[in-house]
Amino acid sequence: QVQLVESGGGLVQPGESLRLACTASGSILVINTMGWYRQPPGKQRELVAAATSGGSTTYADSVKGRFTIFRDNAKKMVYLQMNSLKPEDTAVYYCNAEISSTSWPYRRNTYWGQGTQVTVSS
Repeated sequence: QVQLVESGGGLVQPGESLRLACTASGSILVINTMGWYRQPPGKQRELVAAATSGGSTTYADSVKGRFTIFRDNAKKMVYLQMNSLKPEDTAVYYCNAEISSTSWPYRRNTYWGQGTQVTVSS
């Protein structure tokens, strides 16, 4: 089975920066899209940023210019560099990936990390 594990969350003050990391492991054949979602308190989970294996990226309007997603395909990792953090960025951040496996289910499937808490507060 494929696993995604996030790290890098924590408590920071407004204006500070944080870098999240996600590592994929397990029965992986190909990693297609990787991305980050977040779920603020009392709200639905939303897309923050995503990146294809070829390097194309997309961002939520609320984070454009502040967040950067990038991948290290050799290490099966994806990062989210978060700059100029705001209180409204407070959320549980989840790593997401579309992966084809070397074992069941084989076909491309969606996988999620366990989430890492990011709290932006003074």
